[in-house]
Amino acid sequence: MSPDCEAPSNSPWSSPLQILETRLHADPSRVVLRPFHLGWQAVTADGDRARRLVEDIAALGDRAASAEYRRVLADFSERHWQTEQMFEQRYSEVEAAMGLDPARFTRQRKRLIGAYFCHEYTYAAAALMNPSIVPHPDQTGMQNGAVRFAMSLRAVGEGHISSIAFREGIAEVDGSFKLWPQRAFATSVELENADLSCADCAVTVHRHEDSSLSNTVIFPITEQQKGGLEDLRLVRFEHGDGTYEWIGTYTAYSGRSIRSELLRTSDFKRFVLEPVLGVAGRNKGMALFPQKVGGQYLMLGRQDGKNLYLLRSDTLERWDTEGTLLMTPKYPWEFIQIGNCGSPVLTDKGWLVITHGVGAMRKYALGAALLDRDDPSKLIGRTREPILTAVDADRAGYVPNVVYTCGVLPVGERLLIPYGISDSAVGFATVKTADLLALMV
Repeated sequence: MSPDCEAPSNSPWSSPLQILETRLHADPSRVVLRPFHLGWQAVTADGDRARRLVEDIAALGDRAASAEYRRVLADFSERHWQTEQMFEQRYSEVEAAMGLDPARFTRQRKRLIGAYFCHEYTYAAAALMNPSIVPHPDQTGMQNGAVRFAMSLRAVGEGHISSIAFREGIAEVDGSFKLWPQRAFATSVELENADLSCADCAVTVHRHEDSSLSNTVIFPITEQQKGGLEDLRLVRFEHGDGTYEWIGTYTAYSGRSIRSELLRTSDFKRFVLEPVLGVAGRNKGMALFPQKVGGQYLMLGRQDGKNLYLLRSDTLERWDTEGTLLMTPKYPWEFIQIGNCGSPVLTDKGWLVITHGVGAMRKYALGAALLDRDDPSKLIGRTREPILTAVDADRAGYVPNVVYTCGVLPVGERLLIPYGISDSAVGFATVKTADLLALMV
């Protein structure tokens, strides 16, 4: 066990977690090409500003326009993937929005206009944190118990806007893992249904067919999401008929209010984002069980901001109950609040839940609890001490003294636990499931 994981100094207890060396950090060099909307920066912006910009570009002479476009390509073509095609696509959106004559401009002039309505966005410049991890849909070629995984991360960029980034890799039964490499550029998902007039309707997006998941970012789209997509908790959900769906719960922040929403996908190529309807959806930190229990969908949530609740529903989309009280803070390291750290994991002993607690000086720590397999409203046991706390250099960050995860991955007899470090970076730990269960009291 490395010094990054410790038990309280006044206790002989020590954690069974093994801290791994890999760290993922915020990276301002990771940029994507995004639409730039004139007027976002000023609430009093003139509605004709965008049209006047188009006319200014149209007024350039052919030589001046060509020279300016060459400068744009020299600056940005090597920093992004299919840059000119993206400029052209952006022009098409501007043309449709403004009712421009499609025969008015040459192809190069259209691309130049598109470039003026794009900008680079550093989606992970401020922080990379709060990961979740699930088995990848494609397990082809995996041997000796290895599991290919998909991991989501909360990436925080300019303006403190949170988006969803991804990494892929392979985890081994001995607790080790490898991440697949990323390209020098990332791409944003593309919107399929452009009509966003309904605030409570589902939004469908897809990643570009030539872009890998590790180079894909999901940005806020709707008005409710515009302040950020926060803390996605992914789970591979078994429908009971042999089919799986990957479902995540996350917080959609408008800048003023929060709402829980669902991300749903069958292949990590096409994603549906939709609100969680009902009274439970007004809160954050919901985590879905990986299968129905007793014929119902189950979630964990912190409905009152302090305690952990069990929620039940007959549908995935609507949760009309505040739930049943499951756990309250019991030990000093969790006196302020407790909550889940992702979806429960089914073991031979019951449902294993990674929890978080907040104690003195708002220090976050990870713990664990065990719920009855057939009736998860019954608490079998919980850890008396935290299994992971931030110490030494890991205490420093955007939000200090925090360790936090949004999901863990079973691999053979072990769990791989990616976790956020002080809202700034991501670390990894591994533990034998039996050793964790042995801590329950």
